Amino acid sequence: MDQSKVRRLVLDPAEPFAFSQASLQDYADCARRFQLRYVQRLSWPAAQAEPVQENEQHLRRGARFHRLAQQALLGVPLEPLAQIAAADPDPALAAWWEHFTRLLPALEAGERRVELGLSAPLGRHRLSAVYDLVQVFPAEGRAVIWDWKTSLARPRRAWLEGRLQTLVYPYLLVQAGSWLNGGQPFAPEQIEMVYWFTGFPDKPERFTCSAAAYRKAGRSLMALVREIEALGPDGFEKTPEEKTCRFCVYRSLCERGAGAGPLAEQEDEGEAESGEIEIDFDQIGEIRY
Repeated sequence: MDQSKVRRLVLDPAEPFAFSQASLQDYADCARRFQLRYVQRLSWPAAQAEPVQENEQHLRRGARFHRLAQQALLGVPLEPLAQIAAADPDPALAAWWEHFTRLLPALEAGERRVELGLSAPLGRHRLSAVYDLVQVFPAEGRAVIWDWKTSLARPRRAWLEGRLQTLVYPYLLVQAGSWLNGGQPFAPEQIEMVYWFTGFPDKPERFTCSAAAYRKAGRSLMALVREIEALGPDGFEKTPEEKTCRFCVYRSLCERGAGAGPLAEQEDEGEAESGEIEIDFDQIGEIRY
């Protein structure tokens, strides 16, 4: 048998794994989904949400918005970007873009790091993230993490607070962001994270960090990694919360139903469902082992 075609069922003990908030969130939501997606790398042809066409349009609209926001923050003139948004076949994009242009003046202060990639060790593995925007204020030694959310419904604060992204992004910025702060690591108290919603532009959600929260984040992340490392092939169990399966592409494989959940009830954009971010480690900031 060609061993290259054998799908692994556990993490390779000889190969470090590149964890992200998306993969860790998948594990927290359902260990079996983590195994299928990131260990076995199994693709499964199922819809994530219904109506299928509307969901696909929503995902594509979100991707186009992120590209426009990235270009604007990199200094591309706003007029041609506005023309692109206005000409888009999806009228919601023009509304999102108008909302974003109202936010832009607040983003002009300090230094802007757009689509910033960071990586740091996590045990014998790596923890990586790509930030929509990190706004750095060198004179004050502080930073604001911005994340654009294109979900149709505004997520609840308690839901966002419990997401791994809210834990990982500030933690990793402390771990690997010293080069943004004159060589000095940011203090956790100097970091704020802001979720900004395209459909609810006047209702961002802000989270501050603290030294205690930073230490707790480190312990929590390492505990998750050690738990994953210790699992045997049959240890990646399905979540007992079957409502989670409604928006999982593997639900039919796991015999948890064939139909997808309604798009209107999905609390995020489904970014974690779309697969892991491809990261070029040669292009992102890193701290040394």
